[in-house]
Amino acid sequence: MTWELIDQPTNHLNLVAPKGSKTMLLYENLARERMREAEQDASEQRLVRRLNSARRWQRLSAWVERRAKRAQDLL
Repeated sequence: MTWELIDQPTNHLNLVAPKGSKTMLLYENLARERMREAEQDASEQRLVRRLNSARRWQRLSAWVERRAKRAQDLL
């Protein structure tokens, strides 16, 4: 170890700048974009499932209501 290495000021740009080639950064950006798209698709699928579930419960509720009315009418 030499004194020149110890006394050199730290270059903060080296700490912030990404290490690696531009090609690697491109692949990382593409991977992040694919992950974002996958998360958005999953969110949309959850919403669709929730809507389908709500419709199913509404149909079941209406059926139960009709059945209860028929049972009440028979009494």
